[in-house]
Amino acid sequence: MRLTLSTLLVLAASPALAADKPFFSLANTDFVVTIGFLVFIGILLYFKVPGLVGGLLDKRAESIKAELDEAKALREEAQSLLASYERKQKEVQEQAERIVASAKEEATNAAAAAKDENAASITRRLAAAEEQITSAQSSAVKEVRDRAIAVAVGAAKDVMAKQMDAKSAGALIDDSIAVVAERLH
Repeated sequence: MRLTLSTLLVLAASPALAADKPFFSLANTDFVVTIGFLVFIGILLYFKVPGLVGGLLDKRAESIKAELDEAKALREEAQSLLASYERKQKEVQEQAERIVASAKEEATNAAAAAKDENAASITRRLAAAEEQITSAQSSAVKEVRDRAIAVAVGAAKDVMAKQMDAKSAGALIDDSIAVVAERLH
């Protein structure tokens, strides 16, 4: 109905109506063109071209909608993958921070252990040095004593040799043998 009404309005507004010649004549080109146009519109309507064009447009709209839905699904999947990778990156960052903290703690512990070991080593070396000093001191004291004894024995020998005669030497030897015999038995 709308198509028929619009066709009539087009014909009514045609410049052919303003011409001097009769409109319904085959000599009038406007009339021939109008008849051709109406026949063309009739053929299009007979073969249901507007329905076919509408169907094609509907199919195209459906394919576009399907592509949009697919693109939306892909976008959502990409966002979920991005969120997953961001979580994984955050976890890896936290793990790296834990590893660094652990390494720092181990380094601190190793430094403290090395410091304690150095202190113990120094203490051992000081003790060993003090022991060597004590040993050297006692060795020197013994050596001085031995030397003093040797000098005293030598001096006593010289003094006794000058003061002793044969009779007192024999008595001294007999006393010494008796003392040794008592101590050995």
